[in-house]
Amino acid sequence: MLKAGIVGLPNVGKSTLFNAITKQNILAANYPFATIDPNVGVVNVPDIRMNVLNEMYMPERLIMASYEFTDIAGLVKGASNGEGLGNKFLSHIREVDAIVEVVRCFEDGNIIHVEGECDPIRDIEIINLELTISDLEIVNNRLGKIEKKAMTTKDADSLIEVSALRKAKDALEQAIPLREVDFTDEEKIKIKSFQFLTEKPIIYLANISESELSESDNKHVLALKEYANKGNNKVIKICCKVESELSELSIEEKEEMLEMLGIKTSGLDDLINATYELLGLKTYFTVGSDEVRAWTYKDGMNARDCAGIIHTDFRDGFIKAEVISYNDLITAGSETKVKELGKLRIEGKDYIMQDGDICHFRFNR
Repeated sequence: MLKAGIVGLPNVGKSTLFNAITKQNILAANYPFATIDPNVGVVNVPDIRMNVLNEMYMPERLIMASYEFTDIAGLVKGASNGEGLGNKFLSHIREVDAIVEVVRCFEDGNIIHVEGECDPIRDIEIINLELTISDLEIVNNRLGKIEKKAMTTKDADSLIEVSALRKAKDALEQAIPLREVDFTDEEKIKIKSFQFLTEKPIIYLANISESELSESDNKHVLALKEYANKGNNKVIKICCKVESELSELSIEEKEEMLEMLGIKTSGLDDLINATYELLGLKTYFTVGSDEVRAWTYKDGMNARDCAGIIHTDFRDGFIKAEVISYNDLITAGSETKVKELGKLRIEGKDYIMQDGDICHFRFNR
C-alpha cells in the first residue's frame, strides 16, 4: 500500500486532520510534541465509478482503493541536529512515498504557534532546511566512502553513483530540493535506496479557518501558492477542524454541511485525489457478483504487471486479459451488451493499462 506522510510544525492542524482521516481521537493538544509516535490511518479513495459498479453488480463485497497516511510527530527547528524528536522524525518520513505538509494559514491568538506569528513561508523553510541538512549529511558521508575508489577503479556503476551524488550535493548546498534536480534514469536508480527526503513529491495543505472556506484566498494562502508554484507543487485549501467534524457525519449529513459551507467537495477528498495524481496513480477494476474491487497501479504499467498486483501467480502465469473500458460498460448497460457490440478486448501482456479498465485475467495455475 502506498503511503503519504503528514508533516508540519507543531500546532498547525496536523493531528486534527489525522483525526478526520482515521475517525480516531488522536491527541490534538495545544502544545509541541502532542504526537509522539507516528500513527497510521487508511482512507478509501473517493471514486464515483465504484458506486455505479456496485449498483450494477450488487456484489457481496465492495472494496475501494485505499491509501495510507502516516501522521508524523511535529518538527521543530534543529531536528536534523537532534532537537525535538530529531532523527526519529526523519527516519519515519523516509518510509513514505509522498509528503503532505500542513501549513497554518489562519490567524488565531488562542492557538499557540511554536514560532510566534503565523508565517507559512517561514514554516515551510524551517522544515525544508531540516530535510535538506539531513539529505546533505547522507550525500557527504556516501561520497566520502565511494568517490576516491570510483575515480581509481573507473567502475561504471560507482561512477554513475558519484555523478548523481555530486549533482545532489551541488543542489542541496544551494537549498534546491532533489525533486527539482535533473537526474538521468541511471542516476535515479543509483540513489533510490537512499530515500532522500527532498526527492519525495510534496503537496502543501493550507489549513484555513472555517469562515474562509468559501471566500477568496487570504494573504497567507496567496503567499503559499506563489511559493509552491516556483517548484511546480500543488496547494490544497482545507479547514482541518471542519474535516474532523465532517468525518463524524453520514453521507447525507456530510453533503448538507458542504452545501451549507458553500463548497462542493471536502478538502480531504481533494487531498486524496491530489496525492494520487502527484504519484501518477490510476485505477482498474475487477467485477463480479462476489466482489467489485478497485486496484491501484502506476500509470504506464502493462497488463501482466497489473495482474501481479492481485497475486504473483497472475503475473507469472499470465495468458491474456479480457478488458472492457468503464465508459463502454456504462454506455452499453451490461457486459452482455458490451460483448454484442464487440467492445470486449483481448489484450496481451504488454498492453498498457488505462484508467477505468475492467479486467478479467486468464493465467496458468
